[in-house]
Amino acid sequence: MSSRTSERSHWDDFWRRDRDLDEIYDNDGRIPLEVGRRMDVSGLLIMEVGAATARDSATLSLQGARVVALDYSHEALRLAREAADRSGAELMLVCGDALALPFRDGVFDLVFHQGVLEHFREPILLLRENSRVTRPGGTVLVDVPQTFHVYTAMKKVLIALNAWFAGWETQFTAGSLRRLLKDAGLEPRAAYGRFFSPSLAYRVFREIMMKLGICLPLRPVLVPPVHDLRRRIREKVESSPVGRMTGCVIGIFAEKQRRG
Repeated sequence: MSSRTSERSHWDDFWRRDRDLDEIYDNDGRIPLEVGRRMDVSGLLIMEVGAATARDSATLSLQGARVVALDYSHEALRLAREAADRSGAELMLVCGDALALPFRDGVFDLVFHQGVLEHFREPILLLRENSRVTRPGGTVLVDVPQTFHVYTAMKKVLIALNAWFAGWETQFTAGSLRRLLKDAGLEPRAAYGRFFSPSLAYRVFREIMMKLGICLPLRPVLVPPVHDLRRRIREKVESSPVGRMTGCVIGIFAEKQRRG
């Protein structure tokens, strides 16, 4: 196992890259989409942990939520402010430690993060802190890399070579993530899976081309009917159990149990 850890300097360096915000892949809006399928966010108090560019937080704010976007990277928060200003969203940006959140117990209706839990060697500590600040009956949404995907295999090779940008990472199956959530006092309620769009192969190729000074489209559409067919097939698979077992990421909604 690599002895490296994911540290603040990794993220400051990552987000300090001289690249326009619109040239950085987001998560295809899956967080606001999945949240919107399960709850009306208008008026809810929501926190995104490890918010980075905070584009999901901005979307939820524009849908009527009151949103706190927390990160410990000053460079990430700089981009989050840029994203909020561009969209007109109202965000409370907080520089803080995800393992010692600067909020009292039971204040948030929804706490969520994506691409964060895998950076912690003891993920249960993060989930317990998520649970602490969530109100009874509230929701924690965790979105993480899924174990059985080529992306995970590629990442493991790079970690072994000490060439992964963020230090050490792990990954999860739906079953292992559910067990962690239960250990943190949360009850899993719903899950989803997602594949890369555009594909991982294209994203890697685009990064290589950018290093050579060639900028390719972020989301190319070569043949619209074929593109639409692939999208419909992908969405069908994602909504099935197969998607949760083989997608690049999985997400689980969990409820904080009411006492008594």
